[in-house]
Amino acid sequence: MNRKSVCVCVCVCLSLSTASRIILVIVCVALLLDNMLYMVIVPIIPDYLADLESEQSEHVHLVMHPNTSANSTSQDKSNKNNLDIQIGVLFASKAILQLLVNPLSGTFIDRVGYDIPLLIGLTVMFLSTCIFAFGENYTTLFVARSLQGLGSAFADTSGIAMIADKYTVEAERSKALGIALAFISFGSLVAPPFGGVLYEFAGKRVPFIVLACICLADGFLVLAVIKPFSNRTRENMPVGTPIYRLMIDPYIAVVAGALTVCNIPLAFLEPTIANWMETTMHSTQWEMGLTWLPAFFPHVLGVYITVKLAAQHPNLQWFYGALGMVIIGASSCTVPACKTFGQLIAPLCGICFGIALVDTALLPTLAFLVDVRHVSVYGSVYAIADISYSVAYAMGPIVAGQIVHSLGFVQLNLGMGLVNVLYAPALLLLRNVCQMKPSYSERDNLLDEGPKTKTYTNELIQVRSSLRIIWHQPANKRIMYVNLNRYSTTQ
Repeated sequence: MNRKSVCVCVCVCLSLSTASRIILVIVCVALLLDNMLYMVIVPIIPDYLADLESEQSEHVHLVMHPNTSANSTSQDKSNKNNLDIQIGVLFASKAILQLLVNPLSGTFIDRVGYDIPLLIGLTVMFLSTCIFAFGENYTTLFVARSLQGLGSAFADTSGIAMIADKYTVEAERSKALGIALAFISFGSLVAPPFGGVLYEFAGKRVPFIVLACICLADGFLVLAVIKPFSNRTRENMPVGTPIYRLMIDPYIAVVAGALTVCNIPLAFLEPTIANWMETTMHSTQWEMGLTWLPAFFPHVLGVYITVKLAAQHPNLQWFYGALGMVIIGASSCTVPACKTFGQLIAPLCGICFGIALVDTALLPTLAFLVDVRHVSVYGSVYAIADISYSVAYAMGPIVAGQIVHSLGFVQLNLGMGLVNVLYAPALLLLRNVCQMKPSYSERDNLLDEGPKTKTYTNELIQVRSSLRIIWHQPANKRIMYVNLNRYSTTQ
């Protein structure tokens, strides 16, 4: 490769930052949509299913007992219990299917790249949203919810992995993943009031039609900007580490466990806190609907603080995660002590602030662990992260209600808080991660194999793999130093 080709490839490297920002926007919109669709059904589906159940029960009662109203109270109680089970299974079906599909989607992403799975995920989510809009019975809604889990397994995993792949500098990667987490939080917290207001004034279909249109627009952006079917750079990338090998890596296992444990309070409180508020505080419908909305602001604050601290002290990522778990544990234990809606806001904000610390600190750590201990392909490792989240949210709607019924709401919160506090010391295993050196990985694979075709794309991959690019940022300008030690300009 001659010196002119080197200059061209370095210029292309400089232009990657703009493309990376556009890709970040596309991925963030996909994550926003997925989490809005996940939470928008919270105020809609229970009321909608209750209306369907009452209509069916009234029809059956009129047919079988046209002249009697006996046992109506016991029948109503039985119907309510049956409806609660149906709602719990419907809510959990998304996370359950996502949990089952993720090992396959992670391997698929490692083999074909990140762009095609992202488009597949958006397509499935679009179909799921349309089915939600026009479905009129429980079976159809269950299929739609399960389809959303299938789409999420592809869209979420490939989107986060694409961010990790495009942002290779640790500080930039932490910032980009932090922005993605902020969109996830915003989608989860704004969706219930968004869905409730539109459902109340415009009907069931309108919220889902709005989300379907945004999903369709994001899919067109993927086709126009990323161009998944014309991108062939994947042919020159190394084969990723199998997911089962990543799962038995002790460092990755500790991070995955922390992601599951820290999300358990949120996953278990979402389906149970409304009934507890109604019973203990006599809360109004608007208070129950806005329970989690104030927590968005401390979540974003937690993301911002962690990104700033990680840029200054990257060797303390494990400490930020451990601190977040302690905050989650303490906040969870104080939830049952709240007597008013105003008091309840504080511990819920503490839980979301702690989750922001854990997620923002540990998600970039997963990519770094893959870089230094395995091969720099991120589909499978972020499939493991998605599995961690799915475990918590699959158990939440089903297990949390049973625990509250058998042990009580207080015991549920104390148990969740204790688990988080006890797990925090496990993150000490990650304290020396920043001192690890890269292993035989993507750079060595590409240097040994050499380019397959003589194009600027392959030259760019070779330059990015063999050059060491160090970014130094004084007050208002960026200087790039290129170490040409291992690079040969001979053809």
